[in-house]
Amino acid sequence: MKRTTHPSRTWSVAALAVVLACSARAQTTPSSTAPDPSSVAPSETMSAQATTPSSTGQRSMYDTSSGSFSVIPYATNGYIGLNVGNPDWDVPCVGVFSCSESDASFNIYTGGMFSPYFGAELGYVNFGPFKRAGGRTRAHGLNLSLVGQIPLGAVTLYAKAGTLYGETKVTASPLSGLTTGKADGWEPTYGVGAAFNFNPRSAIVLEWNRYDLNFVDVGRRDITTTSLGYMHRF
Repeated sequence: MKRTTHPSRTWSVAALAVVLACSARAQTTPSSTAPDPSSVAPSETMSAQATTPSSTGQRSMYDTSSGSFSVIPYATNGYIGLNVGNPDWDVPCVGVFSCSESDASFNIYTGGMFSPYFGAELGYVNFGPFKRAGGRTRAHGLNLSLVGQIPLGAVTLYAKAGTLYGETKVTASPLSGLTTGKADGWEPTYGVGAAFNFNPRSAIVLEWNRYDLNFVDVGRRDITTTSLGYMHRF
């Protein structure tokens, strides 16, 4: 049985990108009028140059020089984010029953950095309901990952690797013969992404992630997501 695809996925991701971009641009305020250089003392000029951001007006995704707050122990430069994505389940359909994957998944997360290149992240991910076997299969979990990044000016490339404590629940029609119930446990997860920095505090992120989970009927299977989101830095 073929899985039903949803055109609304493409429109929802595109609409989210437009809304997030507009929100990020709205946060940028015009700079105040620069003082006359001739009226500023040399010592004041040197001090201003030492504290002025780069000519691009942007910083890297995790600039540890600011030492901002983070909920991650021993980390600074905290951030929070929300991603909405398109999940792809490696879970089979059953018999003649209709089979339709969830329209969207979402991931809420927060993190911080131990150095300019390494940090950690804690988040919650929900993959939505998967309609199959006359019932629904659901999955969600808490994710803890280490983060490595490469700042490239206005763009930052990064990778994540960690573990997910996931919980799954399977319901089905008695006619399907499918085993139903709950399963949970720790499984590996990893992903890659890119952050597009609009200003020192705002970024649009594009991510791909893979999560392994346990299901009572088919055992260990993976769910991959391609997501778009917004990140705010403290």
